[in-house]
Amino acid sequence: MSKAIFVMIDGLRPDAIAAAGCATLMGLQQRGASTLAARSVMPSVTLPCHMSIFHSVPPTRHGVVTNDWMPMARPLPGLIEQLRYAGKHAAFFHNWEPLRNLSLPGGLTFSYFRKTAKIFPHGDNMTIDAALDYIPAQLPDFAFVYLGTTDEMGHLAGWMSDGYLEQVAYVDGQLGRFLAGLPAEYTVLVQADHGGHDRSHGTEMAEDMTIPWLIAGPEIRQGHRISSPVSLLDTAPTLARVLGVPVHEDWEGRCIEEVFV
Repeated sequence: MSKAIFVMIDGLRPDAIAAAGCATLMGLQQRGASTLAARSVMPSVTLPCHMSIFHSVPPTRHGVVTNDWMPMARPLPGLIEQLRYAGKHAAFFHNWEPLRNLSLPGGLTFSYFRKTAKIFPHGDNMTIDAALDYIPAQLPDFAFVYLGTTDEMGHLAGWMSDGYLEQVAYVDGQLGRFLAGLPAEYTVLVQADHGGHDRSHGTEMAEDMTIPWLIAGPEIRQGHRISSPVSLLDTAPTLARVLGVPVHEDWEGRCIEEVFV
């Protein structure tokens, strides 16, 4: 089974990829499978979205509806717990501290956090540097890499503003540097958690709810445009398939089978 890297570009609108001339993301579309019409969850806010991604259930089930974490009234294992049960090596690299609550204590082999997301335009560089120091040397089965400056610039300058598109282009370049440093055995899934409008997000507007979802790797179809609907809830089951671990019976998403060769 493959190893997998999951890259989150917070607040990346799909229409920003072409508007900002994102060579790395457009290259991923060519060498993998993708959709620019995947769906976020309500509320389309960072921590609720990430809880849904890692636990494959909507906020109505996991109970996190703001960026303040709440323990689940009815706990269920997420992707990291499934990896731990299977004896897999998982690592996190992030610059937004609340993401520490995406897994239970004891699930990660390595975790890197440094609050750099608000340092423009280079706030994600330290996260990428840390991931490049660790991943090629330690070869974890799974790594999560979170890049937060696109969302910060959306709040500062407005989604689809010149400042936002410049930041998207910059992060795309850094993503290219990161991908170039990865061993070839890794499958890479890149997506956003939500989009945005004006200087905010969190609503059911299409601008907030529509996200890009791209996957490329040894067992993934090349140049494939995904025809079936894709939701945040489908990320964990799809990564579980890549990693060869079982999905939990309470997960509500599905593996996007059409992306596989």
